Amino acid sequence: MFRKKPLNSAILNVPTLSIMMIVGLSACNNASNSADSITENQPKVTAHNSDTVEANHADQPVDIKMNTKAVSDAGIPQANDGAAVNVTAINTEPVESKPSLQQVLATVYKEETCGCCDGWVEHVQQHGLTADVVASDDMAIIKTEHGVPDDMRSCHTTVTEAGYVFEGHIPARFMAQFLANPPADALGLVVPGMPVGSPGMEYQDKFVPYDVMQINKDGSTQVYASVQSLDDQV
Repeated sequence: MFRKKPLNSAILNVPTLSIMMIVGLSACNNASNSADSITENQPKVTAHNSDTVEANHADQPVDIKMNTKAVSDAGIPQANDGAAVNVTAINTEPVESKPSLQQVLATVYKEETCGCCDGWVEHVQQHGLTADVVASDDMAIIKTEHGVPDDMRSCHTTVTEAGYVFEGHIPARFMAQFLANPPADALGLVVPGMPVGSPGMEYQDKFVPYDVMQINKDGSTQVYASVQSLDDQV
């Protein structure tokens, strides 16, 4: 008699391995499909300035409801689709600029050794004045030639290219203001004497109030501005 030989285990495992491979591939496909399904079924919502948002799955439209009445009542402009529009207010009023001495040409007559005159020249140059400084040994003649009254004189005399006269330690702001709109029949401005605290006459924190006088072509004078503090000169 012949004995039945046991079947080879390797042969028995072939169908088993095939079945396992098929089942494994099927499981992978199912997992991939499930992942895609999960991704596709995630709600997709994009909303701005909305009160309520209802989101369905990707295969359904997103319904966005906006409270346009509340937006309208608040006075907020809206786009054609009803969405609120951000608005930044712009001040369209013109900004008034201060007069300056830019493009103003002038000759400054002074005694050669006058230090306070040099300080004043530096002051007006910082505000834009183009100054040609001329040293003179006889300032009285120059002041007389340009119509500066005897009782209104100071140390230096400035004459612009247009012929206006500025005597003494006048703050640049008043020179610029005068030249921007010269009063009728005015010859120029003058600060009589040498007030402490005026431009070029700075001394510690000392200050003495003074008047800027307008001199007219007929020789008369009048107050153009009163300077009561250091801030009034700025």
